[in-house]
Amino acid sequence: MVLNAGAGEEVISRHIYGHFSEHLGHCIYGGYWVGYDSPIPNTKGIRNDVVEALKKIQIPNLRWPGGCFADEYHWMDGIGTERPKMVNTHWGGVTEDNSFGTHEFMELCEQLGTEPVICGNVGSGTIKEMSQWVEYINFDGISPMADLRRANGHDKAWGLKYWGVGNENWGCGGNMTAEFYADQYRRYATFCRNYGENRLFKIAGGANSEDYNWTETLMTNIPHRMMNGLSLHYYTSDWSNKGSATEFGEDRYFDVLRRCLHIEKAIDRHMEIMDKYDPEKRVALVFDEWGTWYDVEPGTNPGFLFQQNSMRDALVA
Repeated sequence: MVLNAGAGEEVISRHIYGHFSEHLGHCIYGGYWVGYDSPIPNTKGIRNDVVEALKKIQIPNLRWPGGCFADEYHWMDGIGTERPKMVNTHWGGVTEDNSFGTHEFMELCEQLGTEPVICGNVGSGTIKEMSQWVEYINFDGISPMADLRRANGHDKAWGLKYWGVGNENWGCGGNMTAEFYADQYRRYATFCRNYGENRLFKIAGGANSEDYNWTETLMTNIPHRMMNGLSLHYYTSDWSNKGSATEFGEDRYFDVLRRCLHIEKAIDRHMEIMDKYDPEKRVALVFDEWGTWYDVEPGTNPGFLFQQNSMRDALVA
């Protein structure tokens, strides 16, 4: 046995093992959230068994409310006692009753002992709406938003750190060009203020897979002092022919693993571009969505994206 005591000089960020929660299928409703009056054992409406299971793996952060849902979510609909319903147009056309909102998400993170990550609405929201959400969560003084938070039962500001400015704005978040999104990011991020000693870690909505032009454009057009992180999303599927999650042959099996190997190549290339414009590495690469994606199981709501995972998916992870 050879022990290399000097090999552990660099510390890997625990946040690379973060998790993602979206108003999609049964992730939130029935998953985390059952409500106060549910016969399922819960604490403040949040399922005890789910919390205990996730606490065992010590997740470092949890991202919410999306995903594509983030860019049609209006946070004020999810606070207080009167919560208007909406249609979740991205995921199944189901009615979203907004019973799980900001307070419930922050309570979930407190129960899990994890760092919350919130993704704001650039696609259909306003700059004022996002700015007020940051104020509602993080301002401890006297202001309309801080007073509203107190009126809704939470006296102290939460002091949230990680803030995403839009999600997949090249696609479901608005079908924007990289140049247009870069300009939008600058506007929205300007009004995501720091309050007190809390400093936001602002994450720009980054590229899809191997879209290196998107990364190049954002690194060129967004001042690095305004951006702490740049996201990347990568799924192993051929979108025109995703295939079954459970009925596949050897060719399909190895095709997914082959596509998985491209993830490292994509990370390296995106980081190479980022380093060209940011040699001091002030902007982090935030790889906040990745995985396998197949055709939904027959008989399920297509918008719920239900798929049965197998050892193939475990190998990708």
